[in-house]
Amino acid sequence: MTTSRRRFLQGVAATAAAGAIVPYVFTADAEERTQPRSKNDRLRIGAIGMRYQGSVIAEKALAHGDVVAICDVDRQIAEKARAQFGGKADLYEDYRKMLDRKDLDVVTIGTPDHWHTAISIDACLAGKDVYCEKPLTLTIDEGKRLVRVVRQTGRVLQVGSWQRSDHRFRLACEMVRAGRIGKLRRVLVTLGKNPRGGPFRVEPPPAHLNWDLWLGQTPSVPYIKERCHYTFRWWYEYSGGQMTDWGAHHMDIAQWGIGADDSGPVEIEGKAEFPNIPNGYNVATSFSARMRYANGVELIVEDEGRNGVMFEGERDHLFVNRGTIAGRPVDALKDDPFPREQFKLYPYDNLARPERMGKLDAIINHMGNFFDCVRDRQPPISDVVTQHRAASVCHLANIAMRLGRKLRWDPTGEVFVGDDEANGWLRREQRKPYQIRA
Repeated sequence: MTTSRRRFLQGVAATAAAGAIVPYVFTADAEERTQPRSKNDRLRIGAIGMRYQGSVIAEKALAHGDVVAICDVDRQIAEKARAQFGGKADLYEDYRKMLDRKDLDVVTIGTPDHWHTAISIDACLAGKDVYCEKPLTLTIDEGKRLVRVVRQTGRVLQVGSWQRSDHRFRLACEMVRAGRIGKLRRVLVTLGKNPRGGPFRVEPPPAHLNWDLWLGQTPSVPYIKERCHYTFRWWYEYSGGQMTDWGAHHMDIAQWGIGADDSGPVEIEGKAEFPNIPNGYNVATSFSARMRYANGVELIVEDEGRNGVMFEGERDHLFVNRGTIAGRPVDALKDDPFPREQFKLYPYDNLARPERMGKLDAIINHMGNFFDCVRDRQPPISDVVTQHRAASVCHLANIAMRLGRKLRWDPTGEVFVGDDEANGWLRREQRKPYQIRA
């Protein structure tokens, strides 16, 4: 680990040792639920944002605790989730009311991207540990704020960048860092294309959806059903297209292999074509970006080709994605085993504890790592620093694509060098009353 990341992990461990909307329903027996509990009691979970991945991560959390509170701005989704989790959880429309509860230990966040940082910050300030879906942020400025709050509060924050807990990706990064392909020269990341769509029909929001609350900090616009739920990804107001959707996973692995997962590139350039369709998806229809790091490594991002990450060294190359780790260095492992204990990149035990281990967790134990860290007060494998930096490199690529010119970046100060126009893209105007409060 680099010095600054090690210092952050040590600091977090040391620190840890030392106006809302009315909810749908509130039936918590607060007196019973706030009684002192032993360390071995099941933790109490509040699940926020229950569509798609939100319900998936809450389901995984059930191996380690009980979902006692559910929050979603769509009443139908909230009610379906309550039925999914046994029919007893209390329902909320506004997460801030949920966070007022003293009995919650952790929260899971599966909302659209533009809500991730605000909810994570508020949860940390409310004394909860957090499992948040990726990408961690909507802007680089949000990430800087969240890192500061996690440091101040000493909360455990795990991001759902679970590829770090997959043995293929971890082995690939450890082998690259150990020099198994020679000196690293270039990393090629392939994400896939953004879909096209629109124009879409404007209509009144359904009665079961609080559209204003869903929009949050983003501009107030008429309701279009394709703006929300899964397809929010293809609107720049709420996300960043494939660059932040797949990019939050693969760019994280790229930076981990480069050895810059607590830093970033020093130069970025990008090109893209953007649609001009009223009331239609507005992320790039084609894109590419090229970045250079201080150690000379080049990172190239493309939207066509085989999804995954290719590490190219002076001697050899290594490819990894969710089904494959391949290359001559991998083939050579049967005759020249890799001494992983000598080169492992995560300092704490990330293996599943037998009493908590399911079939999938035997290979990918990302949620288990989070709950182990909640109990032991150790930093998780996808901690706030690395995931802020992973999201940042995605945002940097999107900014360069929109400006269409080469940019110089100071990864220490987290500013563009001598470029006021580019620095104006580090944050976005936030609509009242939904501004991030830290």
